[in-house]
Amino acid sequence: MMNHRVLADADSRAYGSMRDQPVSRDERYKVGQELRHSVPRSSLAEWKKPNDRADPVEQVNVSHQGRLDWLVPVRVGRMIASPYGFLRGTAGLMATDVATLPATGIMPVICGDSHMGNFGFYASPERELVFDLNDFDEAHPGGWEWDLRRLVASIWVAGRQNGASEGQCGEATHSCVEAYRGQLRRLAEMPLLQRHFERLDVDRLRATANDSSLRHQIERSAKRARKRTSDRALPRFTEERDGQRRIVEEPPLITSLGEKEATRLAEALDQYLESVPSQWRRVLAGYTVRDVAHKVVGVGSVGLRAYVVLCEGSSPDDVLFLQLKQARRSVIARFVHGDDAWHAHQGQRVVEYQHALQTASDPLLGWTSFDGRQFYVRQFRNMKGAIDIDDIDTEALADYARICGHLLAKGHARTSGASMIAGYLGKSDKVAESLSKFAKAYADQTEEDHQALVDAVKNGKIPAE
Repeated sequence: MMNHRVLADADSRAYGSMRDQPVSRDERYKVGQELRHSVPRSSLAEWKKPNDRADPVEQVNVSHQGRLDWLVPVRVGRMIASPYGFLRGTAGLMATDVATLPATGIMPVICGDSHMGNFGFYASPERELVFDLNDFDEAHPGGWEWDLRRLVASIWVAGRQNGASEGQCGEATHSCVEAYRGQLRRLAEMPLLQRHFERLDVDRLRATANDSSLRHQIERSAKRARKRTSDRALPRFTEERDGQRRIVEEPPLITSLGEKEATRLAEALDQYLESVPSQWRRVLAGYTVRDVAHKVVGVGSVGLRAYVVLCEGSSPDDVLFLQLKQARRSVIARFVHGDDAWHAHQGQRVVEYQHALQTASDPLLGWTSFDGRQFYVRQFRNMKGAIDIDDIDTEALADYARICGHLLAKGHARTSGASMIAGYLGKSDKVAESLSKFAKAYADQTEEDHQALVDAVKNGKIPAE
């Protein structure tokens, strides 16, 4: 296995200072080729449950530390709903597993939680609808293989869940890795600046899709996403109470805050303003906080603090919803830095790595702290939407998997190591074959772990709603 520090030094020579002579692409490509001797591409197929592997139910319990106790049953309920729901909620468990497997040591910024459901629509600063990676709670420098392993495992798990045959699941994972390989190689040959402007808007996404049912779903999902804006959310999420516009409660998913807590959160938003660019700081200063509420989101984030904030401009129909999400140390971090704290503020980590991986990002991204916890801030209704994984039929699976692989490569190539990864991947489908074998084996593991959690709930060992 290649020493991480050796490759980090190569990256620093290439990207560390404009006064330094960068390492040429050809040299970096050869480094990647040579890594095949120490980490054969066939070794990426390996998965066998270690004898000392931690009990998955215990791992789930460990992940609940620091969460709101009364929301833990909600999280478990979402995880036992399906093997895919379990996979979504166990980024830490999978990180622990894949960090022990063969890897090249090439470490760009990675998503850290790159399952199929974490790609989706959102609005660019120009209010154009784009499609990209859209979850960065676990983003951190790490092995590119770790992201790709999580993605192909999620494809196989989702494929089985949707009735795909093992052959169709294999075709989809192979398609994903081959798209990653092709896109990585293409971007590695482009000038560094040029590759940072690569993006997939909704029209290109539709044109990229070969399957007619996937094109239809893209159109339907994009239409829904365009309607997910703050002004359209106003009648659904708010009501008039005591002459004031307030967020509607839906316990336990949406709950009001006490006056003192709400005041402290509003003060934290003043700190947030200092983290956004000055032109957007002036825009935000034109809004006033009208109400705040705690709102449960996702699967992996359930039980962590997350708030939605109703802000009003110069008229009652000029509204902006902001979302604060608690940011904790990435599940990837300890496998890169051990117990060292590399990031002083985890919300800042999420924001900076989101900018690193996305071609276009929410212009209101920022960070703050509140009640001793760290948060990142973003627009709550920003045309965000997704392709419903449950609706992807067997014919569309490989097509959608290919798009995900394409986008993951684009994200990795924006940070560092693209030429070395391209050199390692080469011109054959050997890595695609290997990771397809891994995906099947890890899908089996996920289903076994999911069943263990289901059994623990049935036996009363862990509560679920």
